Amino acid sequence: MSAAPANRPPSDATSAARLAAALARLDALVDWERRDKDARMRRSLAPVRDLLARLGRPERRFRAVHVTGSKGKGTTAALVAAGLGRAGLAAGLYTSPHASRVHERVRIRGREIEDGPFAAALERALAAREAALGEGTDAREATWFDLLTAAAFSAFTEAGLAWAVVEVGLGGRLDSTNAVDGEVAVVTNIELEHVAVLGSTRTEIAREKAGIVKPGCAVVTSLAEDDEAGAVVAEAAREAGARVLRPRGLAPTALGRDLDLARLVLDELGRREVAGADGRPLSGALLDPATVESARLPARGERREVDGVPVVIDAAHVASSVALLLDELERDSRLGRSRPVCVLALGRDKDARAILKVLAGRVDRVLCTTVASGPLVGAGTLAEEARRNGLAAEKADDPALAFARALDLARERGWVLVVGSFYLAGAVRERIATGRAAQANEPRC
Repeated sequence: MSAAPANRPPSDATSAARLAAALARLDALVDWERRDKDARMRRSLAPVRDLLARLGRPERRFRAVHVTGSKGKGTTAALVAAGLGRAGLAAGLYTSPHASRVHERVRIRGREIEDGPFAAALERALAAREAALGEGTDAREATWFDLLTAAAFSAFTEAGLAWAVVEVGLGGRLDSTNAVDGEVAVVTNIELEHVAVLGSTRTEIAREKAGIVKPGCAVVTSLAEDDEAGAVVAEAAREAGARVLRPRGLAPTALGRDLDLARLVLDELGRREVAGADGRPLSGALLDPATVESARLPARGERREVDGVPVVIDAAHVASSVALLLDELERDSRLGRSRPVCVLALGRDKDARAILKVLAGRVDRVLCTTVASGPLVGAGTLAEEARRNGLAAEKADDPALAFARALDLARERGWVLVVGSFYLAGAVRERIATGRAAQANEPRC
């Protein structure tokens, strides 16, 4: 992390130094976000539960909404948190991964966590793990994500929050976030993803994601009960005595679908007699256009303009998500009628062929790249696969060079789409902000 500017108060510089030290200790732990994910990742919740017990059970001191799914879960979670804030409730938001800096994952009352509280929360979590190492208890095996999750919950409690909206990192049943008991469990949708960890069919993946359904909660999902994955979620709800809520039909855009789910969550909380600061029950009407706009997360349909060229940055890495994104952007008159120049990077566990088939015929050219810090496909390999799928493709091992080339091409042809990876999104955002590659708080895929 870069040093704090000299014009900051001394306490800010001290907090930044403390946070940098805590993050360095955190980064020494096992971090599955930087590895190829496989069956070794599957394990119990015992490490994170041990950590939380040592921290005084912070997850039991706020009420929660828990969100999982194959796509849209981060945006849905952010929308629910924004609705709670709009109602005047003190709410936190925990999401993953981040695009540019780790602070993005932990938001308190609508703002990224500050250095001081973040450092203190991480120090408490790290101390809890050190104690577990000495005593030989489960938290000695805690991973990077376990520690960060425990720290986030601790920070929420220290901030006196009444509510937290928590996005699952991967799956659900064995995800570190499943230490919370959500009053509403959201399963946005089920796609084939992370098959080496979650299972090779939508039914198997649905069982993992439905693991966040707890007794007495409500379940919000876009999955129909006659869908194979939807049937699994519905059965989990029946076993937990949970009612299932579904939107009426599917909106034509990704944001529209996420909005429908978030509104159902807020409606359900209102039915459960959760009231805002004005005493009125919560409802989906809280999500007015201004509140929706305030909920936007980095690298989720993010709009920029660079040297007069419109740029859209989205970390979508599932074929159906990329298709929905293109559907939405193609209707946007601000982008004109031209096809975008696409900058693309993909994780090694993603279905590159399916994504490239979606891009074929809908983008002008693909600049294939990679980011050295992440488990991504090589730029040359990706470019070869793109050509096999009928795309005009170039390779650039450096994402900054790929983005610069895309800008050059788009000056005559319209606009740039950056898609496929949070690692890539972070590198491009850093390039836009400073003109140099990211050096700290690297993005995660």
